[in-house]
Amino acid sequence: VQLQASGGGLVQAGGSLRLSCAVSGPSSSRNNIGWFRSAPGKEREFVAAISRNGGRTVYADSVKGRATISRDNAKKAAYLQMDSAKPEDTAVYYCEADTRAILSTPPRSNPTNYDYWGQGTQVTVSS
Repeated sequence: VQLQASGGGLVQAGGSLRLSCAVSGPSSSRNNIGWFRSAPGKEREFVAAISRNGGRTVYADSVKGRATISRDNAKKAAYLQMDSAKPEDTAVYYCEADTRAILSTPPRSNPTNYDYWGQGTQVTVSS
């Protein structure tokens, strides 16, 4: 499985951004997908995750109510919409795949459940 995040950039506080994740490889639509972020001096942080069929989602408390994760398996893509952006959202964002998830596996927040990820995309929120 290969993943590539894109769509980052500079956004003003209170603005919105939409990140995309291109997922390729065999059975790419059978993976739960998670978004994580890394900021300088901080550990990698869970943001949101979605089940393989898109029916279940989970969010970090820090983004709940501001973020929406979605996916389009026909396009082999996942998305993260972030509204009301805050300076503390500044980070490199990565999309990751949980290839060991089966149909009944809920989307998970623990990064150790994810075994594939690609290059991230930088998001900078200015105050």
